Amino acid sequence: MTKEISPKELRSWLLDDHELALVDVREEGVFGADGHLLFAICLPMSRLELDILSLIPRKSVRMVLCDGGDGLAKKAADKLRAWGYSDLSILSGGVPGWAAAGNVIFRGVNVPSKAFGEFIEIESRTPNISAVELKEAMDNDENIVVLDSRPFNEYNRMNIPSAIDCPGAELVYRAFDLVDDEKQKIIVNCAGRTRSIIGAQSLINAGVPNQVVALRNGTMGWALEGFPLETGSDRTFSNISQKGMESALVYADRVAQRFGVEEITTDLLQKWQKQKNIKSLFLLDVRNPDEYEEGHLPGSISAPGGQLVQATDKWAGVLKGYLILIDDNGVRATMTASWLKQMGWPNVFVLRNALNEFELEKGFPQLPQIVLDNESIVSIKPKSLLKSLNQGLVTVVDVATSLEYKASHIPGSWWAIRSRLEETLSSIPGNGGLVFTSSDGTLAAYAAADALLLTDRDVKLLEGGTGSWRSMSFPEKSGFENMADINNDIQYKAYDHDDNVETHMEEYLSWETGLVEQVERDGTAHFKYFPS
Repeated sequence: MTKEISPKELRSWLLDDHELALVDVREEGVFGADGHLLFAICLPMSRLELDILSLIPRKSVRMVLCDGGDGLAKKAADKLRAWGYSDLSILSGGVPGWAAAGNVIFRGVNVPSKAFGEFIEIESRTPNISAVELKEAMDNDENIVVLDSRPFNEYNRMNIPSAIDCPGAELVYRAFDLVDDEKQKIIVNCAGRTRSIIGAQSLINAGVPNQVVALRNGTMGWALEGFPLETGSDRTFSNISQKGMESALVYADRVAQRFGVEEITTDLLQKWQKQKNIKSLFLLDVRNPDEYEEGHLPGSISAPGGQLVQATDKWAGVLKGYLILIDDNGVRATMTASWLKQMGWPNVFVLRNALNEFELEKGFPQLPQIVLDNESIVSIKPKSLLKSLNQGLVTVVDVATSLEYKASHIPGSWWAIRSRLEETLSSIPGNGGLVFTSSDGTLAAYAAADALLLTDRDVKLLEGGTGSWRSMSFPEKSGFENMADINNDIQYKAYDHDDNVETHMEEYLSWETGLVEQVERDGTAHFKYFPS
């Protein structure tokens, strides 16, 4: 039986110097809406087999499981123990018990990173301008350049007119080549606040000679003023020049000195890798994903630096674990490390000559997963499924995210959340077989295995998932229909809502600016400010 831990004892663990994995196993939408502990990572029961090994690689690490006080953590503990995780505890009373003990709970996702951005703006006095001021500068043809610090897919969806895409870790690396002269004013934006603040302050910390400001409230602030956004833009950086590289190396050295960024050798890394039973190691390649795809260190994971700072809990699930940052010349790794150190991560290191001493792998390798016994699961090809649907023999159950389902799904299918199939499977009509699908079929395979134990109906798996159906140009539908469950599986961004988008933007921005006060009351964060 898994032991319970009191809120008081867990608080002491959060403040000690030992590794700790604090895992909330509720679905992300519930995690964000109902509230959670500040440093809990969201690892839903639906995705436990898919994500546990990459987020928490060391099976002997201290792990505390959280839920809504509903017994879900016990179910997760049983699975984890069967997979070899040995030091498990369950938070007594779950998140409600934590709150009842007088502790703070936080709503939203990626909260430590978001709160950290607000902390930096206050402590560093990061300069900013409003959307109105930026629009006036544009209208007056002032000497400015707008750098959008989001990944290209976010930028391409919507961006401020004239903005150039340059994700966070690329800013200092590419700054010299992206500005016309030292008198040109640099405005850094993102969707909301965090990446604008961190991006602008990165350039300031590096000593870029230009005036640098963050766009207050990002594209949301721009949209709330009624200014138009572009869609489908493709302005981005080109290959770095020799002078650009020389400048970036000088900037990075300056930051390394100020923030005490440490390098390690491959020999030391290999020594630590032999200590995998006492150290949780995360090898994180902070370059742009296309560079990672072209060649990366075996065993490393693509974690673009700007996004790693923005959502650290997406890549590293063990507090006080060892974050080993990788790039080709140290600039982006150094900039990323400087922020993680300020965020309170004590074991952050840049791997020296990371890509020069190993044979590199290409592509995007599949992350390690708990192996599923597929022998009892029967697959069906898209063409056969189409025939069965036309004959009314089967019903499709789609366990992709609700937003993926809304964007496109097989006509007549039903949407469900994998972790709640026990409650919802009986509500799916018909007496025929059930065919499970998800975007690529991976999550659907686990759901199908679950369903075999929950129903007497024939269960099959769509080979290749909905992607394979789409590749055949078979019919698709969009929108929310045939919903077997509440769509609280993921946290929706303001832009994801169909109605009242402006209200959602305002609520989000208000939430973000209010985090610092909550963090101060919570008392478990270790944010640091390094005076210049």
